Amino acid sequence: MSQSYPDLIDDLNAAISKLRAGAPGPMKAFGSLAREALAPGVLDLKIKELLAIGIAIATRCDGCVGFHVKAAIRAGASREELLETVAMAIYMGAGPSMIYAAETLRAFDELVAARTGPPAT
Repeated sequence: MSQSYPDLIDDLNAAISKLRAGAPGPMKAFGSLAREALAPGVLDLKIKELLAIGIAIATRCDGCVGFHVKAAIRAGASREELLETVAMAIYMGAGPSMIYAAETLRAFDELVAARTGPPAT
């Protein structure tokens, strides 16, 4: 990403405004979903925003990173909390890849066996 995050957020807000005008129903529903997900509960807003940052990193969404970092700062997140969140996102990026690699190998073995029959012993 070459654009600054404040500029990216401004640009995305302008684009989202146009999307709201063009697709008001789905955007209203999305806004309701966001309000419900962020509503006070067992997890406070800061923790919810840090979770969103981890997911934004995992999904590689620059705009999501910008919006949720800004919201996490407003919710009182520290740089140290952000760094722990980033560390977990890095860890989880590697762990799921390992699990999916193992599952992919299992899928290959099962599909080959289904096609050709069990291996000879």
